[in-house]
Amino acid sequence: MQPNFELLKSNGPDRARLGKLHTLHGEIQTPIFMPVGTQGTVKGLLPDQLKEAKAQIILGNTYHLNLRPTSELIEKMGGLHKFMGWDGPILTDSGGFQVFSLAKLRKIREDGIRFQSHLDGREVILTPKRVIDIQANLGSDIAMVLDECPPADADRQACEAAVERTLRWAREARDYAGDTGFLEAGHHVFGIVQGSRHKDLRQACVRELMDMDFPGYAIGGVSVGEPEEEIMPQVQYCTEILPENKPRYVMGVGTPPQLLKMIASGADMFDCVMPTREARHGIAFTQDGKLNLKNNRFREDFRPIMEEFTDINTGKFSRSYIRHLIVSGEMLGGVLLSIHNLRFYLNLMQQARQHIADGDFEVWHNQWIERYLAKNID
Repeated sequence: MQPNFELLKSNGPDRARLGKLHTLHGEIQTPIFMPVGTQGTVKGLLPDQLKEAKAQIILGNTYHLNLRPTSELIEKMGGLHKFMGWDGPILTDSGGFQVFSLAKLRKIREDGIRFQSHLDGREVILTPKRVIDIQANLGSDIAMVLDECPPADADRQACEAAVERTLRWAREARDYAGDTGFLEAGHHVFGIVQGSRHKDLRQACVRELMDMDFPGYAIGGVSVGEPEEEIMPQVQYCTEILPENKPRYVMGVGTPPQLLKMIASGADMFDCVMPTREARHGIAFTQDGKLNLKNNRFREDFRPIMEEFTDINTGKFSRSYIRHLIVSGEMLGGVLLSIHNLRFYLNLMQQARQHIADGDFEVWHNQWIERYLAKNID
């Protein structure tokens, strides 16, 4: 039987990896960045535009889709793939991040999380089993377990409690996914590592999750308010002991340099709203840093955002024109920059894969980061 994940190459002392993840809706070449489509859409983009940008897999959010339009409705419509017109793989978050982001609207209990809906105030209950049921309704290729994500300033006692609860919920979800046939049907379920900035908690969490033998593992609770210098160590605590034959997903990150550093540490998968969120504010990513196209200096700049991307839609338009759209409040400006930024991120992953294959990733990624940071204007 073909393994779910194939490690094709591991690249020397920096631990960068080239891999292939098999899912019900196709193969994913890793390392890979995953565009975020929280509510069943990557904001402003059609599925064909995502494919043109070389997206291999996108994200949906269990919490939000379960509130609206509900997972039961999506199941009636044939699942999330058919509902949104995307035939590639989909990963769905468990809703655990909302434990962090919607702290004022929820109560953590031993059996799960009780939310006050941010839409209408009604009570919503997420349990480890309910989260698997919702993602089964959605038809997720990769489902995440329910976890507790503590804030960066949480004390050690709170972090210990979050890890204990996360592990207990993970085992319950893993067993339920097996008992209900979700795993046997070819769906993947990833366990999530918590532990905040504490190395011993992180690594203890990794080891217990490994004993549960998940198809893949995610590193959660990163970039939740901690200083930049504390982000990378949290990832490294995990990647240095996670199994080599399973995919490693760092949740909710990050900037282009962060992604390359995490690839160098042995991570395989990433997601972040940054490319599309920044686009809606007039920000374009380039190899020389970020461009704020709202600045007046681009008013008469008739060059494309990047000469390298003239083969896709954004290459047809000048910085001047896109600036005009942004300052005029025209939605096309955000759409064009979203396409560009996602293409930039995905092209960066493509370059990373090629340099890992060629054996020179360590030199290349250090030079790339140096150039990006030297000229970054943001």
